[in-house]
Amino acid sequence: MSPSSRRLQTKPVITCLKTFLISYSLIFWFTGVILLAVGVWGKVSLEAYLSLVSEDSTNAPYVLIGTGATIVIFGLFGCFATCRGSPWMLKLYAMFLTFVFLAELVAGVSGFIFRHEIKAKLGSAYEKAVMSYNGTQSSSSSNAVDFIQRTLHCCGVKNYGDWNETLYFKENGIPMSCCKENAKCSPETLKDLKEAEKEVYTVGCFSRVTSAMEANLGIIAGISFGIAFFQLIGIFLACCLSRYITNNQYEMV
Repeated sequence: MSPSSRRLQTKPVITCLKTFLISYSLIFWFTGVILLAVGVWGKVSLEAYLSLVSEDSTNAPYVLIGTGATIVIFGLFGCFATCRGSPWMLKLYAMFLTFVFLAELVAGVSGFIFRHEIKAKLGSAYEKAVMSYNGTQSSSSSNAVDFIQRTLHCCGVKNYGDWNETLYFKENGIPMSCCKENAKCSPETLKDLKEAEKEVYTVGCFSRVTSAMEANLGIIAGISFGIAFFQLIGIFLACCLSRYITNNQYEMV
């Protein structure tokens, strides 16, 4: 069979691969947009929880935002490389997909393996935040405690009685953020544990914080693993198309 006949036979295959790869790249670009949205959502919704682990603002949401932005750029690059029919561009695209796949896989497995250590660290960090609570807006840990107690309707670490062991309680009583909605929390009531029991949330925050974290991180992990394994399709398509174009010296006019 002559080389020209062979090229004519493989041209429909290459065209089909290009169609699939362009469709994949557009979907891949959309997953980047999703990661961007998840990163922004994590920055807004999880900042209070994550700030307990570190006094400084956590970089985790920014990592998701940066990864999403990079995927958006390379998704467009994949469409361009496919339309150009450039083997080296397609190989570069496949290398990028492989790198992102391995990075997401390692991050996901590490998070799963060390989930108990993360939970224990969060528990000790929250207990430390309660013990050092001062009720001022300048303290990120105090703001996080107030936000969590209001949002999750809880008080203290294990229960509201934990505040009795803090310096803040001796001077001010239980924080106002522990008060139930529409409750009448006077300074005198908050300084008396028995009286405060009727007006504040009695359930501890640690169990609710970990449940909220696990629920939110489960969503993020599910999206990340889905995107990671979806990239295997792109790697296969990019490598196959690059090989067909190289072997048959096919160029799109």
